[in-house]
Amino acid sequence: MTLTAVVHDAAEVVTVHEDGELGVYEEAAVAIEDGEVARVGSTGPVTREFPPENAAHAVDASGKSVIPGFVDPHTHALFAGDRSDEFEAKLRGKTYQEILAEGGGILRTVRATREAGDEQLLANLLGHLDTMLAHGTTTVEVKSGYGLDTETELRMLSVIDRANDRHPVDVVPTFMGAHAVPEGRDADDYVDEVVDEQIPEVASQGIARFCDVFCEEGVFDVEQSRQVLEAGTAAGMTPKVHAEELAHIGGTKLAAEVGAASADHLLHSTEEDIDALVEADVVPVLLPGTAFGLGAAYADARTFIDAGADVAIATDFNPNCYSQSVGFAASLSCVEMGMTPAEALVAATTNAADALDLPDDHGTLREGAPADLAVLDAPTHVHVPYNFGVNAVDAVLKDGEVVHRG
Repeated sequence: MTLTAVVHDAAEVVTVHEDGELGVYEEAAVAIEDGEVARVGSTGPVTREFPPENAAHAVDASGKSVIPGFVDPHTHALFAGDRSDEFEAKLRGKTYQEILAEGGGILRTVRATREAGDEQLLANLLGHLDTMLAHGTTTVEVKSGYGLDTETELRMLSVIDRANDRHPVDVVPTFMGAHAVPEGRDADDYVDEVVDEQIPEVASQGIARFCDVFCEEGVFDVEQSRQVLEAGTAAGMTPKVHAEELAHIGGTKLAAEVGAASADHLLHSTEEDIDALVEADVVPVLLPGTAFGLGAAYADARTFIDAGADVAIATDFNPNCYSQSVGFAASLSCVEMGMTPAEALVAATTNAADALDLPDDHGTLREGAPADLAVLDAPTHVHVPYNFGVNAVDAVLKDGEVVHRG
């Protein structure tokens, strides 16, 4: 066994138990062998068994908190173009739907993405991954969906795959050809294209793990969404659903019915919807940054948690929700959605990993788990949501290797 790293003398090391509760070790250390957590405990015993001077990386975390690396289970981080002017338009009172009707929104990004070359798209994504890594994210889901045609959707997935090979952050690819109805197309006709043409080609390409759909009023209704998800499932992709973001149309129950890995947004989900998710073991992924960017009401995380749901949070990073920081999402989760700092950390690590169907030891720092962790320039994990608007991350380790220094 190779001693990859020892992170020692931390004010606290935070892990997550199998029951989803935090475990906090004070004046602690983490020893890492061959990229996996070998020991977590008090600094003295750990460093006697695993001397830092024998490790490839010795990280002095004196006065600092060590937490699992963030898992961001919902992003649209691959795109071209800029929509900062739409941010201003929203501040002047225009709605998301009005901007979309004028040719902006998703369709504007589709035009820019189709026109961009693969190398430009790759450079854009790698830049965003650098920012995410600097903010403590070690695993991120990235969707296609700004192509809305077979050629561009395949190109996007290929770029996502190349970024995963090139970057320390693990990138989980999702196909989302059903992100919007292309200009000049009928929704039913386009769904037929997604089902009959895009999904078979995506399955043949063999990159996408998930198939997502925007089940929303004025986009794809429940039955159209069902067609897409069932075709994706038959082709070997696990379903995910954008549900109940702008209106309640039944997307949450659809996610439960098709056995989705997650249902995301859920601003307008009912208690009956939440019970259906819990019964079907579908992870609710709440996206407070989206509500912040839209000036909309927030999801009530407390209702989900009290119903027994293992809530995850994500950034929803995209041109309409321009934040790569899980820490900022955690702040909003506490202040606006009723979560405690401990619940927000669990939501951004182990529950987020569950939303991506990752093994149970991801996002935990338990012994035997992948050694993905962030060292905070702060004495406690509470500083992640508490010190809002500031990046508390001092260093990031991925598989035990130091991949970022603040």
